[in-house]
Amino acid sequence: MTRRLVIGISGATGAIYGIRLLEVLREAPDVETHLVISKAAERTIGWETCCTVEQVAQLATVRYSFHDIGAALSSGSFQTAGMIIAPCSVKTLAAIAHGLSDNLLTRAADVTLKEQRRLVLAVREAPLTLAHIRNMTACAEMGAILVPPVPAFYNHPKSVDDIVNHTVGRILDLFSIDSGLVRRWEGTHAQGG
Repeated sequence: MTRRLVIGISGATGAIYGIRLLEVLREAPDVETHLVISKAAERTIGWETCCTVEQVAQLATVRYSFHDIGAALSSGSFQTAGMIIAPCSVKTLAAIAHGLSDNLLTRAADVTLKEQRRLVLAVREAPLTLAHIRNMTACAEMGAILVPPVPAFYNHPKSVDDIVNHTVGRILDLFSIDSGLVRRWEGTHAQGG
C-alpha cells in the first residue's frame, strides 16, 4: 500500500536535507511524495546546491505551488502519513507555532497537526533566541517532533554527505522507513576481567 508523505522545504540554510529526503524517498516504492517549496527555499536551493528548483521538483511525485492554499494538502480529508519540513526556518516554525496558515507550507503543517499525524520539523538555526525556543516548545506541545540537523560523530563521518545522510536516515526512522543510511549504534562492548 502506498503511503503519502508531505515534504516541505523552507528557506533556511540546509536545502540539501529536503533534497536528500526526496532522493531517498524516490527509491522507496511504497512512498508517494507531495512537495511544497517556499519562495525563500527556491533562492536557497540556487545558492547552496547545484540543483535547479525544477530538478528538485522532479524528485517528488507531486509538487504544489507555495501559494495554492486550495491544494489537496490544505484539507484533512487528504490522507497522508505525515509531513517533514527540512530544513525548517524559524519563520516557518513561528507560523506553525501560532497557527498562521497563510501559505500552503504552513497550512499543510497545521492540517498535519490537527489531524494528529506526525509532523517532523528539522529546525535550522543557531544560536537560538528565547522566541525560537518558545516556538519549538509550542510546536512540541501540539505534537510536532523537532529534529534539528545535529551531526552524530559515533559513526565517524568522513564527509558532509555522511552527516546529511545520517540526519535524513534518522528522520525517516520516525516514519518506520529504513533508508539504509544510518549506521546503528551497537553499544559499548564489555571487557572481560
